[in-house]
Amino acid sequence: MKFPTCVYFSWSLLAVAVIPVSLGEMYTSLLNVKQAISVERKLIDYLKTYIDHESERLEDIMRFYAKVSDLHTELYKGPTTAVANPLVAFTLIKRLQSEWLNVVYSNEAQENTQALRSSYEEEEADLPKLEDLQGAAQGLMRLQDVYALQVASLVRGDFQRVTNGKPIDIYQPAVSVPLSGDDCFLVGKVAYEQEDYYHSVPWLEESVRLFRGTGGEWSPENQGTLEDALDHLAFSHFKTGNVSYALSLSQELLHHDPMNGRVLQNVEKYEKLLVASPPISLRGDGLRRPTSNHLRTRDTYERLCQTQGSQQPTHFANPRLFCDYFTNGNPGLLLLPVRREVLSLRPYVVLYHNFITDTEAEDIKSSAQPGLRRSVVAAGEKQATAEYRISKSAWLKGSVHPTVGKLDQRISMLTGLNVKHPYGEYLQVVNYGIGGHYEPHFDHATSPSSPVYKLKTGNRVATFMIYLSSVEAGGSTAFIYANFSAPVMEKAAIFWWNLQRNGQGDADTLHAGCPVLIGDKWVANKWIHEHGQEFQHPCSLNPEE
Repeated sequence: MKFPTCVYFSWSLLAVAVIPVSLGEMYTSLLNVKQAISVERKLIDYLKTYIDHESERLEDIMRFYAKVSDLHTELYKGPTTAVANPLVAFTLIKRLQSEWLNVVYSNEAQENTQALRSSYEEEEADLPKLEDLQGAAQGLMRLQDVYALQVASLVRGDFQRVTNGKPIDIYQPAVSVPLSGDDCFLVGKVAYEQEDYYHSVPWLEESVRLFRGTGGEWSPENQGTLEDALDHLAFSHFKTGNVSYALSLSQELLHHDPMNGRVLQNVEKYEKLLVASPPISLRGDGLRRPTSNHLRTRDTYERLCQTQGSQQPTHFANPRLFCDYFTNGNPGLLLLPVRREVLSLRPYVVLYHNFITDTEAEDIKSSAQPGLRRSVVAAGEKQATAEYRISKSAWLKGSVHPTVGKLDQRISMLTGLNVKHPYGEYLQVVNYGIGGHYEPHFDHATSPSSPVYKLKTGNRVATFMIYLSSVEAGGSTAFIYANFSAPVMEKAAIFWWNLQRNGQGDADTLHAGCPVLIGDKWVANKWIHEHGQEFQHPCSLNPEE
């Protein structure tokens, strides 16, 4: 069966097969985040050992305290002079010269602390770095934006957006946690340091609210305080033009830190500004979402991610869209045809249900784990990481595991294409991170200098993507110009042509991987090139087709 395809469009956000070694970047792969759980379990054990040793030390100190207190309560307050007894006098002098010295200058507390620090340092290589914390915070802000989530609901552990003035649950996770004032402060601080006050304001507002609720009490594990949150929030509001609220917050901060010279100067500055120009903006009016330099289709992309379906009510009512049991005329599929669902005609996109088994999916994921590195995109003739693609990927040759070869054979049977290397790239396995996504891009090369051509087998004519896992929410594949999205379907595979029959890129294949809201998304990509398909997928006689 011949599949129709469809308009050249030069814009390249492209994945390629050469991946540099990545250090850290735990936040870009949920597998790595899960592995961090075992590291924290070790830290819990180390902390328990420290607490036990410190408890023993404090018990010894309490025993000494009780002994000395009893002496002063019972012995030294008696009717006779206790020190008249040379034994009592000796023990008093000995305690004051030796025992108190040993207690006060004991190294045991320092030794216990150093043992805890040494144990922590042993695990330090496997701990998240500062960039991981920043990346995780940016992931939360990405979910906030793409799914229009309320920050206040996220802080409570819920996923809600406001629709017609009412909060609506987007998803109710089985497991969730509320965020603390310090959690919110760190997210807001990441945005603040990027001069992104659109995001810093709501997160710092929640931080201030939560810190106020605790009476401003500080906990040893916290990085931020109520004063820190007030300071950052006040300046954020000032930068958005809300001078009156910046003044109010700064004055509150001075109640906690009255000698802060910088804040005193800010208060004087804000008061002068308000006298010179009375406030015209109300709270929050100055907030403007940052623009995107590379994402020109942001509104459509986000709507498709939110709806997980077509934006056109008539899209799936098209009678030319259908489901069937498909063999592609291949004898190997006659006894067990594949359930095919045609999702779109322009571009031609088809979903194959139950393409892969659970065991095969686990084989592929486990084989890929050692080689996972930060995913990259094309940057001219080179490759680089980018914030619009948050995931890790690995490339699997057929020799890595027998399942890889089986999948190649199955893909060839369904598509009728030659997928052997170099006519098909090695299988790319991808695991997404916190808010992991891949913003709108083409799989085919749109520049003659693209690394895709290094295989010397032409451009990527087709994409075959296998869903190796399910997700609870988010993670859809959105086709921007075709105006529809396909939710993650565990064990299914999705296929589309990237090029028209004349070899030109099909602009309608602009697509994206929506951010994963809840879940651990794994996919495997098989990119098939033009060369080697001369008889399987010949050019049309019509140069415009």
